[in-house]
Amino acid sequence: MTRTRIWHPFTQHGLDEPIPNIVRTQGAHLWTDGGDRLIDAISSWWVTTHGHAHPRIADAIAEAAGQCDQIIFAGHTHPYAEAVAEGLAALFPSALAHIFFSDSGSTSVEVALKMALGYWASRDEARHRILVLEHSYHGDTIGAMSVGARGVFNAAYAPLLFDVETLPFPGGDTAQATLDALEAACRAKPAALIVEPLVLGAGGMLIYAPSVLAEMHTICARHGVLFIADEVMTGWGRTGTLTACEQAGVVPDIMCLSKGLTGGSLPLAVTLASAAIYDAHYSTDRAAMFFHSSSYTANPIACAAAAANLAIWREEPVPDRVGDLAARQAGWAARVRGWPGVANVRHLGTLTAFEVADPDRPGYLSTLGPAIKAQCAAAGVLLRPLGNTVYVMPPYCIDADDLGMVYTAIEDAISAGCAAKA
Repeated sequence: MTRTRIWHPFTQHGLDEPIPNIVRTQGAHLWTDGGDRLIDAISSWWVTTHGHAHPRIADAIAEAAGQCDQIIFAGHTHPYAEAVAEGLAALFPSALAHIFFSDSGSTSVEVALKMALGYWASRDEARHRILVLEHSYHGDTIGAMSVGARGVFNAAYAPLLFDVETLPFPGGDTAQATLDALEAACRAKPAALIVEPLVLGAGGMLIYAPSVLAEMHTICARHGVLFIADEVMTGWGRTGTLTACEQAGVVPDIMCLSKGLTGGSLPLAVTLASAAIYDAHYSTDRAAMFFHSSSYTANPIACAAAAANLAIWREEPVPDRVGDLAARQAGWAARVRGWPGVANVRHLGTLTAFEVADPDRPGYLSTLGPAIKAQCAAAGVLLRPLGNTVYVMPPYCIDADDLGMVYTAIEDAISAGCAAKA
């Protein structure tokens, strides 16, 4: 085994799996130091929307770096953050009137949970319980892990996690059971329900219906339970619309956004909140303020990237690009349904996912994922299956030829039997 100085995320270094050195990115492509080109079929962990090194975003980053690189955001502001706030207000529901900046999807969720608990504390109501969906994933900080599914992701940290109430995943046959469980749970007056709208990402790209999302929101509203939408992965067009909530006609009390917020160029997140949430912390008493921050909150360079991304959404035909990619993904999903050894093929927006049969060890720790990943890398495609769940979620700039190469690489990997054992 080779020990490495850099400790990579979600990587078991003891397996000695190769770690390519990426030295350049452009559009839908990455290049290694050996000159090999990879097609980015997963948007580099779901963040890259318009393509790598997008010139409008890169130019905005360069300009901000020479103008205003960092400023304390507590009690200060700057033009780049103001531009992001105005851009978000123009695109997102007016009811989500207040914007809190943070640094990642996990921290945007932490912010949302603290906002929800702070709301009830301001009303002197002891409502602390959080409701979550089975198989959910909301990040890797302590609060975010607490509202995610218990399992291999967080088993070692169980003593630190707070208790939540878990509702069954609302699949086709279990949707009513989910709604009934939510109705019953809401009678006990929990603080909030947090959901990944329409798609549970790291839980296996599990998809449920917009009508179920809408009904969950209705039940929460009827009982006065706050509704938190974690759109970190599902936002920015991934499900075919700007947000997944849009397809259900849902405006949550709190919405978390990150990943595609900067087009995938720099880490930045926002938590959007209703006026009621903001007003619960609005006071002449300093002790009642919202106590959360980080050193790099609303970093100007990251905000410049986000402002450029928002301009691209306003001024370029991004919905058309999303629609074109979604149509090609739907066509491929129809073909995959005929493959032997493949099950539960699903498609939503720019995402297609399915399971490859693994009788030995299905789930996240299946050896199929590394095997398929390695075979696809050899064919020039960057893929990272979730165990035996294979998914494709590329940047919107990918062309038909590259997408065809992605599809062929996956089919060849499965057909060749590399999926039998790593």
